[in-house]
Amino acid sequence: MSTITVGAENTTSIDLYYEDHGSGPAVVLISGWPFDSRSWEPQVHTLLTAGHRVITYDRRGFGRSSRPAGGYDFDTLAADLDKVLTSLDLHDVTLVGLSLGTGEVARYIGVNGTGRLRSCVFIESLAPSFGKSEENPNGVDRAGVDGVQQAILHDRPAWLTGLIGDMVNLDELLGKRVSEEAVRNLWNAGADASPEATWACPVTWLDDFHKDLERIDIPALVLHGTADRILSIEGQGRRMHAALPAARYVEIDGGPHLMSLTHAEEVNRELLAFLGAS
Repeated sequence: MSTITVGAENTTSIDLYYEDHGSGPAVVLISGWPFDSRSWEPQVHTLLTAGHRVITYDRRGFGRSSRPAGGYDFDTLAADLDKVLTSLDLHDVTLVGLSLGTGEVARYIGVNGTGRLRSCVFIESLAPSFGKSEENPNGVDRAGVDGVQQAILHDRPAWLTGLIGDMVNLDELLGKRVSEEAVRNLWNAGADASPEATWACPVTWLDDFHKDLERIDIPALVLHGTADRILSIEGQGRRMHAALPAARYVEIDGGPHLMSLTHAEEVNRELLAFLGAS
C-alpha cells in the first residue's frame, strides 16, 4: 500500500494513502466529504484513457489513510495536499476538487501559489464562501454547523443516509441516474470514515476563500449542478463565477451535489475539454 507521511500523533505516524496511475499530464483528484478517493471511480478510467497520469489520495481520517483526532482544518488539509505534490515531485499539475476538496484546492493556492500547477478545477465549490451572509443567504451559520455535528454524534449512520439522499437527489434520480447499489457503495464509504473526522470537518464550511482565490493566475474550470441541494447554484456556483470571472464556468442541468456520479458523462466531457485546452 502506497502512503505519504504528513505528520505524527503521539506514537503513530499520520499517513495518507494514494494511488498513482498512468502517464502524461498529471491530474490530482481531491474528493468530497465524508467520502474518499474511491468516489472518483467514474472519472479515473476516462482520464487514464485520455492519456493522463491520475493521482488520487484519501484525506486524513477517510478511506485508507490514518485517522488522527485532529488536523481537520483547511490550513492543515492544504498542507497535506502540498506534501502529496512535493513527495511525488509533481509539476504542471491540474488539481480537481469536489465540494470540501475545492476548499483544499483554494487554500493550497492561497498559501503556496501556482508554481507547481497547470490548471485547477472546482466542482460544487465551497468557495468563495459558504458562510451565511447578506450576499449568501443560502449559506450556513454556526448554528447550522452545530446542528450537523450534533446529528453526527447522535446517530451517524442514520444521518449519513439522509445526507446521501440530498447529495444525489435520491427522490428524483434513483433508478434513473443512480442505482441502489451505487448508493449503498457511497454509504459504506461514508460509514467507514473516522467518526471524529466526519464530525470535525463541518466547521471548515465557515472559512472564507476570497483572499485565496486572488492568487489564481492559471486556467480554471468551475462546474456546478443546477439542482445541488447542499451547495446551491445561486449561493455557490454563480458567486464563484463572479469571484473568478476569467474561469470557464459550466452549469450542469439537473446536476445534484454528487453529479460526478449521477452526471458522470457530462462532468467527464467538460473535464476532458478543459484539460485539452488548458
